[in-house]
Amino acid sequence: MDNLKRMKKLVKQLNQAAKAYYQEDREIMSNREYDQLYDELVKLEEKTGVVMAKSPTVTVGYESLEELPKERHESPMLSLNKTKDMGELQSWLNQNHGLLSWKLDGLTIVLTYQEGKLVKAVTRGNGEVGEVITNNAKVFKNLPLTIPYKGELVLRGEAVIQYSDFEAINKELEEAARYKNPRNLCSGTVRQLNNAVTAERNVHFYAFALVSAQEEEFHNSRERQFQWLMEQGFEVVEYRMVTGDNLPEAINWFSEKIQNFDIPSDGLVLILEDIAYGESLGRTAKFPRNAIAFKWADETAQTHLVEIEWSPSRTGLINPVAIFEPVELEGTTVSRASIHNVSMVRELKLGEGDLLEVYKANMIIPQIARNLTESGSCSIPENCPACGGSTRIEENGEVQYLYCMNPECAAKRIKSFTLLTSRDALNIEGLSEATLEKFIDKGFIQEPVDMFHLEQHHESIVSLEGFGERSYKKLMENIEKARQTTMPRFLYGLGIPNIGLVNAKVLCKSYRNNIQSIMKADKEELSDIDGIGPVIGESVVNYFKSEEQSDRAMALLQELDIQEEEEAKEQPFADQIFVITGSTQQFANRSEMKEFIEKLGGRVTGNVSKNTTYLINNDTASSSGKNKKAKELGIEIISEAKMLELAGGL
Repeated sequence: MDNLKRMKKLVKQLNQAAKAYYQEDREIMSNREYDQLYDELVKLEEKTGVVMAKSPTVTVGYESLEELPKERHESPMLSLNKTKDMGELQSWLNQNHGLLSWKLDGLTIVLTYQEGKLVKAVTRGNGEVGEVITNNAKVFKNLPLTIPYKGELVLRGEAVIQYSDFEAINKELEEAARYKNPRNLCSGTVRQLNNAVTAERNVHFYAFALVSAQEEEFHNSRERQFQWLMEQGFEVVEYRMVTGDNLPEAINWFSEKIQNFDIPSDGLVLILEDIAYGESLGRTAKFPRNAIAFKWADETAQTHLVEIEWSPSRTGLINPVAIFEPVELEGTTVSRASIHNVSMVRELKLGEGDLLEVYKANMIIPQIARNLTESGSCSIPENCPACGGSTRIEENGEVQYLYCMNPECAAKRIKSFTLLTSRDALNIEGLSEATLEKFIDKGFIQEPVDMFHLEQHHESIVSLEGFGERSYKKLMENIEKARQTTMPRFLYGLGIPNIGLVNAKVLCKSYRNNIQSIMKADKEELSDIDGIGPVIGESVVNYFKSEEQSDRAMALLQELDIQEEEEAKEQPFADQIFVITGSTQQFANRSEMKEFIEKLGGRVTGNVSKNTTYLINNDTASSSGKNKKAKELGIEIISEAKMLELAGGL
């Protein structure tokens, strides 16, 4: 197992070095060091017989298909019977031993290996017929392409996209194009016709069942099967051996862990440890009798709908949000839930005063379970609540969304200006959304460049409620400070659909910060850039097609002093994952600390997990939830000063 861990680390290190050298024109290790690590990986692959996906010793070509071929499964893939009752689960297990594991919420895949090579991957499909996605499976982040076992191996597992990756991907997409949950994103990703897209999205595979492995002896033990799969290089679903006596304790352990679990899960699976006994039980027409699923009973509460709030965005999409009387759920007070689109408003038959049953999906996201009244009295607004302009319902994949059709909608402009002044863009402190709304209403700001000429409205601004000479002076200082920025921040601040700060950095690096070159680039040229692709490429082209938007961008650029971004030569935080919590001392805010860590090769995530390297908290003795989680997982909690010390005092 130590060899496999070392191999995974080497694959990651070598790929990072190759990307830096070939795509980013920088070196993070010497050629000699690279060759030494590469040779070490080759020897370990020969010793173990395992070759991981994305190993630099193999090349998996990207392939684009007209359509995915279909294939019938050798044996039907049945669903599991389910229960939410602990007593029923204990009764089902009786006096037997079982394996309790996560029921992951992704896409079930059947893999076939022959002579140590992955030869086929098929989705569950309808249980009888699935889609062949072999070439996509070859670019899953943690899947071995070669294993030491040379007989025919068939196994099942779940392809998933982690919450942290899901949030990062969704952040880069337009609101209407965003995925509702990681499962939908994973399903679309795994079934892509072009596996270059699959490769970009960090799909992980976790094995949960060994179907067949010729001539292997597992001593009639499911746990031994799991251990053997791990020896072959697979990651298996996390599990615990249970009996009827310790089953409640084990379920409670999983229940606590799911609060900060980065992998989507919608319950647990209990399977009998005794393989022969389990198979002797046979199956019903729908379910196997050797396993059962346990679903947590969602804590629900009843409350009354106060109103539907229609919230316009900078893209024109008007999002419906249910505002209801506050209720306690899973230890917190909630009073609102996103309804996502017009179709859901109509399906739920919502109306003010309706009695709702609400819950937290997977104990996290507030949602409406059902509408007990179903008055259906809620009307879809014909006019935008921000500007009064006409609205229109548009369909995207059979789902209806509401849009404001007024190109000069105040909400669009306010949201656009808010993005432009945000921390990751021009970072103008003092120009909050509320202040921008005042300035736009008063006519002080009509175009982005107007923010840099507010001195023309000095007397009017200081006379506004909440303002005065001191506030005005501080604002002007912040505006002058914001003139010094970087090209990626400027590009991100324009609000181009699907362009986040990460993609803006990729574009600026590819075009050496030449905005004219980016504006003139065509879709094909942009799509060829690693990390951009056709969707983002088309967004950039469409944005700069507009002469008005191009002129606006160039006018704004004339007000700015573009600085070259400093890149750290050393990468002391390479392969390290940080979580930041609490207040900062030597950094202005967490965003600034995050940017510092990323420049040194590290990655910052929102939740503590087993993959976290350090939790940064200046109050290391705090009893906060993240500190408790870190201690449980053995994650070191360090102060800001200690992090800077690890960075080498940079």
